[in-house]
Amino acid sequence: MKKLIFSTLILTALFSCKKSETPDQLTEETTTETVDSSAVNPASALPEVNQEQLKAMVAPQKNDTIYVTNFFATWCGPCMKEIPHFKEKMEELKGQPVKFTFVSVDAKEDWNTAVSDFADEYNIRKNVVLFDASMIAPDYFTTITKTWDGGSIPFTVIKKGDKEIETVGMMSKEDLDAKLNSFK
Repeated sequence: MKKLIFSTLILTALFSCKKSETPDQLTEETTTETVDSSAVNPASALPEVNQEQLKAMVAPQKNDTIYVTNFFATWCGPCMKEIPHFKEKMEELKGQPVKFTFVSVDAKEDWNTAVSDFADEYNIRKNVVLFDASMIAPDYFTTITKTWDGGSIPFTVIKKGDKEIETVGMMSKEDLDAKLNSFK
């Protein structure tokens, strides 16, 4: 009986942030490759990115900057547990060529409340972008990442030039440190 209960708890923890539905509609694509200030959601003051902008964000860059892109949602427990590690690392690496971006895949109705409050609570408003994942093709994320299908979060991509590390699931402080140090 103890084994059954323990197994159930482990499975529940592993799949706690599993996406429960698969979108089947496409959004209209645009060719803008940077976050345009006209795309800012006025109520939350957080920029919304479209599919092309997100693709450009995770594409390899030809410079010496380390890009850390974390996909999260405010309802995801493991996402919220790892954010303090990222915030601490941001402070530690301030002034160095490292750029942190947090991509919220929360539902649009949460952008002006939960996501905005989250960005303020962690003082990372300038690092948070909004992405409406409800209207994308089911295979969208497999076209912009090597290992992620968009089915569970958190998901983090760390890139510098052609080197890339993708992580599905929560990272500890030690995991994040080791992965970032591998780019030095």
